[in-house]
Amino acid sequence: MRLYPINTGNFKLDGGAMFGVVPKSLWQRTNPADANNMCSWSMRCLLIEDGDRLMLIDTGIGDKQSEKFFSYYYLFGDDSLKANIEALGFGLGDITDVILTHLHFDHCGGGIARNKDGEFRPFFKNATYWSNEKHWNWAINPNSREKASFLSENILPIQESGQLKFINRTSDFVQNVFPNIDFLFADGHTESQMIPHINYNGKTIVFMADLLPSTGHIPLPYVMGYDTRPLLTLTEKERFLAKAAADNYILFLEHDFSNECCTLKMTDRGVRLDETFKLNQLFN
Repeated sequence: MRLYPINTGNFKLDGGAMFGVVPKSLWQRTNPADANNMCSWSMRCLLIEDGDRLMLIDTGIGDKQSEKFFSYYYLFGDDSLKANIEALGFGLGDITDVILTHLHFDHCGGGIARNKDGEFRPFFKNATYWSNEKHWNWAINPNSREKASFLSENILPIQESGQLKFINRTSDFVQNVFPNIDFLFADGHTESQMIPHINYNGKTIVFMADLLPSTGHIPLPYVMGYDTRPLLTLTEKERFLAKAAADNYILFLEHDFSNECCTLKMTDRGVRLDETFKLNQLFN
């Protein structure tokens, strides 16, 4: 098995929205804001080469939305999904599976592209796209709070193409879905968000998605204003972080602009950050 971080670009979001009830005087210590109160975030995906499978977890925001839409999120940097996959020597047609942790636009937008005729089609024509039925139904019938994050052009073409399959949620932790990948389901941020656990050389690498956007979100009260059920997020975080610290999980951070991976430790103040590092340091 080989693992490759794929940076798809960076964007900015309001710091208050990203940290909920926590005051700026506290969260700005780890995530400094600009003059408009906007903090920088990455959209970091993960490519997994395992036998005859080439699996991509999440796809970033994509490039098909309008200039007005993108202006809200202040995209910056030169990274792109296509360029960074090809820089590794792979083609878009080599991707066999796309695992979507959830269907908010910054996690799934890059999975659908607009062709020369203006039609929306899967960006990876040979891939199976994986979601789960509970989250899919939640996304195609969105509540008013999340409606702006679930864009039909990012979602419906997956099903229309015939490339959609569901991971069956039989419990909150589903094992043996793929060789070497299990899934934790979390419902605080959105219904049935999937958190992949990758078994790599005796280590557990967890793709954190929006259960833990950054190292700045490790303290329990630091919960995003975007979460639909913030008190449930608190419970899910507390349970997960304790296990991650006890079992020395490696956390792969999708949105942390400064830190790609981290480990945790238990202290007398609860779970706290231990070390930060690049994923490729595990290979050396």
